[in-house]
Amino acid sequence: MTSRTASIQRKTNETDISLTLRLPSVESYTSGAVAAEINISTGIGFLDHMLHALAKHAHWSLTLKCTGDLHVDDHHTAGIHNQHIENLSEKQDVAIALGQAFKAALGEPRGIKRFGYAYAPLDEALSRCVVDISGRPHASIDLGLKREMIGSLSCEMIPHIFESFATSACITMHVDVLKGFNDHHRSESAFKAAAVALREAITPTGGNEVPSTKGTLNV
Repeated sequence: MTSRTASIQRKTNETDISLTLRLPSVESYTSGAVAAEINISTGIGFLDHMLHALAKHAHWSLTLKCTGDLHVDDHHTAGIHNQHIENLSEKQDVAIALGQAFKAALGEPRGIKRFGYAYAPLDEALSRCVVDISGRPHASIDLGLKREMIGSLSCEMIPHIFESFATSACITMHVDVLKGFNDHHRSESAFKAAAVALREAITPTGGNEVPSTKGTLNV
């Protein structure tokens, strides 16, 4: 459980992704030392900004490079959500690849809190995220964004990023923006809330038990 690292490298006609994720070590939870290295390049500036905030506040080390068909639009690069993904290797967008890496790096959900929640403000905006490392993919996302675009990222894609991540990570995630009028602030506070909730959910308990009455959280 100490290493908690995974790499994803995949290429399709739509995207070419190289990703390495290292979750915070068990030792970092007691020492407080965070030595995260973050290097993200997707070709979409606002997506880079949101993923950097996610990694920073989740205490992840994340190296991610994606070359996508941005001459078409941001759909394949940012996230393709499907609640019934049967072959994730055919869906090479950033959010799904990140979810795959999270699941692989965490390994068997054993000796962790399992549940995490957080509120994160950004000026007038306030978001809440609740996470369950459940082994059951589900996402309920309500961001209430009104703009068409933030930078070069379509606002309609931002909920899909959370949905795709949760689905491929096989976790339950609820994200709600509770207040705020600036869509940049609303989005960023949502990513920061998700980061802190994810960090909390994988906090080591000091034991080795699977936090489930079923005895397993793998599907």
